Amino acid sequence: MIKRTLHFGNPAYLSKRNEQLLIELPDAPKLGEKDNKRSVPIEDIGVVILDNQQITITQAALAALLQNNAAIITCNDTHHPVGLFLPLDGHDVQSERFRYQTDATEPLKKQLWQQTVTAKILNQAAVLNERGIEIDSLLHWAKNVRSGDPDNYEGRAAAYYWRYLFGAETNFFRRREGEPPNNLLNYGYAILRAMVARSLVGSGLLPTLGIHHRNKYNAYCLADDVMEPYRPYVDKLVCEIVDEGESRTFGIESLTTELKARLLGIATKDVHIEKETNPLMVGLQRTTASLAKCYELKARKILYPVMRNFDGKRAVKYKAVEDDTMNMAAEEDVPYHKTDDDGRKLPF
Repeated sequence: MIKRTLHFGNPAYLSKRNEQLLIELPDAPKLGEKDNKRSVPIEDIGVVILDNQQITITQAALAALLQNNAAIITCNDTHHPVGLFLPLDGHDVQSERFRYQTDATEPLKKQLWQQTVTAKILNQAAVLNERGIEIDSLLHWAKNVRSGDPDNYEGRAAAYYWRYLFGAETNFFRRREGEPPNNLLNYGYAILRAMVARSLVGSGLLPTLGIHHRNKYNAYCLADDVMEPYRPYVDKLVCEIVDEGESRTFGIESLTTELKARLLGIATKDVHIEKETNPLMVGLQRTTASLAKCYELKARKILYPVMRNFDGKRAVKYKAVEDDTMNMAAEEDVPYHKTDDDGRKLPF
């Protein structure tokens, strides 16, 4: 069952009563609403976003939400997500799955990362293809990703992708503190990251121990790994918003309530996984459950979503892309370095 995503952008008092999240909105009369109290079954809630500095939540409500495997996101005074609460115990055999996860061999993790990168590049290709942009290079790179992606095809694909996603003439550069629509991407990714982390916990996995990401300051390395093939769903939604803004002349410089509502809708977007179509939040549960089976050596494939089947085009010849084009739009992130099994940096 798909869980609900609740966003609180106005002052609110949140408490628990009879397994319901009781919501009191003191500003309801100012907003033209007669009823300032409502309730939602806690078991139906998947994500809660606290996006106002005048929100109070009781300990009972907080504990009940976490006990039901809800993710709680807190935002700062500029409305950017800064914190994430997740339950400590999200699965019946969690300690056993932790052990499988920590015992995972380096070859296994490299193979899982290969699958992740391939799925991400193919979904990026699907977004570009829908926008009428040449994708032969992306299909070539997706086809040739090797275990651990030692050739950094993920980075090459990202550079090409961001260079053309919003139009080559825009000179868009993807970075967290960059100009719009970076703000929309940041918000969408934050919501997606929370949903991925929640799903990982629900599958008995530890979001901190990544397949590829290893930043010691990052508590959600595995979530950042698993969300990669899902990012293009956020990108596609942001493209739709940007395109509408150009035709209707509304701005995207600030995250309005309407824009946030659109981005929160990412949880209900349809994803296709092995001939089944589910809302994205349900698809994530299938993905993380399959990852847990991979760690247990009961499966060899992570079930990632496929935006479009390119099997008929995967044999295309590689179309060279100039190096200066590749370097113009690489996403700002931790630099990629090839490493040997001891973790030492190798020449690129």
